[in-house]
Amino acid sequence: MKPQPRKFFAAIGARWRVGLLALATALVWVSHYDRWTRASWTIPTDYNGDAFEILARIEAAAEGDTVPLRPQVIARLGAPFGANWSAYPSSDLLLLWVLGQVARAVGVYAAANLAMLAAVVSAALAFYGCARWLRVRWEWAFAGALLFAFTFQTFHRGLPHLFLLFSWTVPLALLTCGIVAASRRVRWRSGGGVFCLAVAAAIGSGNPYTLFLFLQLLGWALIAQWVGARRRENLVVGLAAMAVAIGAFLVVESHVWLFAPDTAATSPLARNYGGTERYALKPLELLLPPATHRWAALAFFGQRYERWSEWRGGEAFAPYLGVVGIAGLGWLMVVAVRAVLTQRRMPRVALPAGWVLAFASIGGLTNVVAFFTGLLVFRAANRFSIFLSAIVLLFLVARLARSSRARPVWSALGAAAVAALGLCDQLPRAPGGAQQQRIAARIEADRELGRELERRLPPRAMVFQLPVMGFPEIAPPQQLGDYEYFRPYLATRSLRFSYGTLKGRSRGRWQRELETLPTAEVVRRLERYGFSAVYFSRRGFADGGKKLLAELAAMGRTQAIEGKFREQVVVLLRPAARPEPPVARGFTFGTGWQNAAPGEPRWAYGAAALSYFNPLPRSVRTSVRLVLSGIGERHVRVRVNGSDGLDARVGEAARTLLLRVTLQPGVNRLDLESREPPVRLSKAAGQLRAFAVHEATLVPDAAGAAGAFAGG
Repeated sequence: MKPQPRKFFAAIGARWRVGLLALATALVWVSHYDRWTRASWTIPTDYNGDAFEILARIEAAAEGDTVPLRPQVIARLGAPFGANWSAYPSSDLLLLWVLGQVARAVGVYAAANLAMLAAVVSAALAFYGCARWLRVRWEWAFAGALLFAFTFQTFHRGLPHLFLLFSWTVPLALLTCGIVAASRRVRWRSGGGVFCLAVAAAIGSGNPYTLFLFLQLLGWALIAQWVGARRRENLVVGLAAMAVAIGAFLVVESHVWLFAPDTAATSPLARNYGGTERYALKPLELLLPPATHRWAALAFFGQRYERWSEWRGGEAFAPYLGVVGIAGLGWLMVVAVRAVLTQRRMPRVALPAGWVLAFASIGGLTNVVAFFTGLLVFRAANRFSIFLSAIVLLFLVARLARSSRARPVWSALGAAAVAALGLCDQLPRAPGGAQQQRIAARIEADRELGRELERRLPPRAMVFQLPVMGFPEIAPPQQLGDYEYFRPYLATRSLRFSYGTLKGRSRGRWQRELETLPTAEVVRRLERYGFSAVYFSRRGFADGGKKLLAELAAMGRTQAIEGKFREQVVVLLRPAARPEPPVARGFTFGTGWQNAAPGEPRWAYGAAALSYFNPLPRSVRTSVRLVLSGIGERHVRVRVNGSDGLDARVGEAARTLLLRVTLQPGVNRLDLESREPPVRLSKAAGQLRAFAVHEATLVPDAAGAAGAFAGG
């Protein structure tokens, strides 16, 4: 067989271009974040707010606590029981596991930096591959890939939204839908079908937002194929891709329904319909530069929007397409309008863009679906604008490549100019060396504190954190930052901390009850539970923790360790030689209850549930005091762990009931239900009400609740 040098060198050239694209993308990222030295790679790009959660999740993965298809229990958090995050939906769990393995070798902070770099490089390569598949000239595919990798929608989010940075599946999703809808070359043997299934699997195991819109577009692609050519291969590939994507999602998220112990609890992610309006896509925001734009002339419009807008979410400028993207969107609209007027048809590329706008825009289908179905988890529909960025850039580079193919030199220069203009516009202001130094100083201060703690405390010692905070998405007290309690966890390797228990779970009820007690009683119980220290941040207290320190000193707990910047303080305790597990007194409200202010009764709007966590390895026979009232006279049935408990008549006056129960080890569930339907009261803002629980607590007695239950 004779050699084919042209094909060989063409292949080498293609690989060289891919390598050049990866290098160029990496250089832009490294330059923006000033990561030119080895030491700088050990410093994360952010060390505040949501970034703490991302870093903590990578640390947990490195310690082997977040393995797919297993209970998500973070051993060093939620002390003494461990923080069970199984009920916490976790996108990109496979990616997180990989980052954990990387962190074992290079450290958590370097792994986070590598992840951010991998996100932009993978996005560039995926876009480039799709553009070349569509026969776009390489220089324009190169330019579009750079702009997509650094689109403002994803890149500006940085470390706090690390997993949203991985947008490489978006152009592949569009290509897959296009193949199913219109390709005449779908064959399993040629690899087209396998490619679509691989893309579907990647999307299903990644970000749920991408999966949600991919399934919609794939559904439309199947409809288009059915009413059009009706090619059997395309339909089979499309249906198989949809099944694979859903299956991959169910497997990756299986921990939510397989290993979540507290079935009575509500979701840790609190969502409401108002959020679907607040975070919906506002089409104007596609055109609005951020108020912090590097060019004052463009920043002016963002600043005006901040002054004039009364209804914007925390992601107001995220959908910004950039000047190049805006030009592409305008061109696409002109082409679409002209095609409709002259040819009575809509261009194929305009159809997915139109659907994204129709579905994601405020007042659009996203709000209709959320309002009538209660599907509120996808509230931030503005994130779907990343699909618009991909569509517009693919359209734009294809058109520009077609118009300049006769002039290759000018085509290359034009592509370079467009890429340079777009990058200068889209990239936010560089953080600068001063911010990197501040982050490095905070991390070193945390590490110094961590080293001192591990020197003074025994391995696996427990540290209680005050003030008590739930996880996730809890408004912190005073000036304390959200997720800031992860700092000592990141700075140590063996110590266990009380923070990290999912909010609204009976597993952490004892912490919330303990915080309401006087300091002397708090210390007595913590020592009895085996805690070796109390940690607090001065920023979490109005007086900087002075009163707490004085009360601890009055009890003889004077051994204190303070961080370098005097914001973190740890006071050593005297743990019991034989600690006992902490026991809560009250039950935790789960599903079916209205919100209520502290001290007020909780009203059920239908069937409702309570839960209780028994930390002992054995069953306990005890009594429960239930104080109930109802809207009028009604019959309330109580079941314990699925078995009959009692039936009682309650009225508007509170009635006290005593119920003998057997609490099994782990989470126990009480279900309450009224035979009579709930009533909607106008004076209660239209809320449904059936019955109320004024009190649901244990009644320790000598006959059944001994030991830890009697003392707790």
